[in-house]
Amino acid sequence: MAANKINKPGKNMDQKKIEEAVYQLLEGIGEDPERSGLKGTPGRVARMLDDILGGIKTDPAEDLEVFQDEKHDEMVLIRNIPLYSVCEHHLLPFAGVAHIAYIPKEGRIVGLSKIARLVDTLARRLQVQERLTKQIADTLNATLNPLGVMVVIEAEHLCMSMRGIKKPKAITVTSAVRGSFRNNPATRTEAMMLIRGGLPGGRES
Repeated sequence: MAANKINKPGKNMDQKKIEEAVYQLLEGIGEDPERSGLKGTPGRVARMLDDILGGIKTDPAEDLEVFQDEKHDEMVLIRNIPLYSVCEHHLLPFAGVAHIAYIPKEGRIVGLSKIARLVDTLARRLQVQERLTKQIADTLNATLNPLGVMVVIEAEHLCMSMRGIKKPKAITVTSAVRGSFRNNPATRTEAMMLIRGGLPGGRES
């Protein structure tokens, strides 16, 4: 559904304008855009950007199809959802994983793959990790109206690894908690234990 929409090259972006800008960028850094290795680069970059930033004009709520399961009212948690995004400050990638938990209210649940698709849609924009974390939590909260939502993202930012402070493998962790995860410390602790691979009672998964 939404994934097909954002994979169509040229739907969201002005491909010609991007190609012209990349051509000028290559000239600006002292390269020859006409040499054999770079001749097709402006077009390749334009197509790449339409793919990796294809979530800019996509409604993330379209990814979530809510249905009823009156029997389920316990925590649902998906951990280690891979994500790739582009930092809006330096236009460099950041990559990591998202852990998402929610507690259904009145049996409203969503397909597990839809949650992963939600992460993908929101990550495929110019982002900062803090906002991405909040947007995932807020979209789930508004669409599902659950008892609680918790989102934790761990990511490495190439703007820290490749430039500036140059500290590769430094991991940034952000979280957003809503409802019972914010109001009930025991619920929040249980979710964090499950994210870290443990099980209540001190057992390991």
